Amino acid sequence: MKPRAVVSLFLAALLSSCAARGTPATAAPLPWDDAQQLVLVLVPDWDSNTGTLQRYGREGDGWKAIGAAAEITVGRAGVAWGIGLHPRQADGPQGAPVKREGDGRAPAGVFALGDAFGYAADADTRLPYLALGESQYCIDVDGSPLYNRIVDAKDVGAGAVKDSTEPMRRDLHANGDQRYREGFVIRHNPRNVSGMGSCIFAHLWKAPGEPTAGCTAMAPATMEALLAWLDPARKPVFVLLPQAEHERLKAAWRLP
Repeated sequence: MKPRAVVSLFLAALLSSCAARGTPATAAPLPWDDAQQLVLVLVPDWDSNTGTLQRYGREGDGWKAIGAAAEITVGRAGVAWGIGLHPRQADGPQGAPVKREGDGRAPAGVFALGDAFGYAADADTRLPYLALGESQYCIDVDGSPLYNRIVDAKDVGAGAVKDSTEPMRRDLHANGDQRYREGFVIRHNPRNVSGMGSCIFAHLWKAPGEPTAGCTAMAPATMEALLAWLDPARKPVFVLLPQAEHERLKAAWRLP
């Protein structure tokens, strides 16, 4: 046998052996491969409404935890697969729930971030900031052409917001409620498909341990640290998963 043929056979055998041992092939690119910041929220299972939040920064090919983990709350009914940067989980494995409008679940998956917002005129953050006014609402009305958008009634008309349950200045519309005093948009359902869930934010909790209608809530100190740290130039992403799904997916999704 010619030397070149021997080398070819040796290389073929080596590649076959590596495949058999599970050596990974070149990984397919993911939409968040260029993220340099990652916010990881883990909950015990699909029906849990409390969990932890940990910040991570990219270091080389891996992730490094930033600061200590913090307590958070999510939807009163738990979590469900949302629509974001991750592959669509149509019915979820093992019958996992899928996010729907009004289900009381926070969306699970990997999500881009939108604007920060709050009651103050400005905030200590590098995210684009929306200073909320009394006439601003997030539209959660199925079938509305403005579904899943924050709008100003001065621009779209009072009729467009009259059925929305999401006034953004909750302090003025909901007996001094401070939950939206600081927060940012989690870009769930970015195509604004009606009925698939709307107005998903990270915001302040009403009280420690109190769940939400579908957002992720936290203490003021946790939110302030997040807002000061997040940098759109570093392409941050927000990841929320039950612990078992995190273990199942973290290698394939290249998560910390």
